[in-house]
Amino acid sequence: MQVASCLMLSDRFRAAVEAGEIDKATELFHEDAVFRSPVVYRPYEGRDAVLKVLEAAERVLGLAGHFRYVHQVEDSDARVAFLEFATEVDGRQVEGIDKLTFDEQGRITELKVMLRPASALQVVGARMGEEFVRLGLASA
Repeated sequence: MQVASCLMLSDRFRAAVEAGEIDKATELFHEDAVFRSPVVYRPYEGRDAVLKVLEAAERVLGLAGHFRYVHQVEDSDARVAFLEFATEVDGRQVEGIDKLTFDEQGRITELKVMLRPASALQVVGARMGEEFVRLGLASA
């Protein structure tokens, strides 16, 4: 495990999310990246689809300015990182984890999101569905 003061593979992703600039972070993702949602079973595949999902997530989870990462843990040997976050959506406290998997070049190959509690998951799922319609992204 790496110490937080060391440069981590996940640092650039975290910085882009915290700055609200994930749409400008195309180079962070492998072209065949996969997004695994906490709401739907089937993954979103391909960098373009992943970036659209993240655009929707940015609007839903970060719109009110409550989004923040609270922990970041990375295993550089396994090329896996876990970023725990907290936010508020429609008055509900939301806690979650972004699990990032990286290839040998340090690009994200998989992003898996987990959320709690169930009531927050329901609110986030409904809001994400609205954003998917707005962005022209089919629900998986």
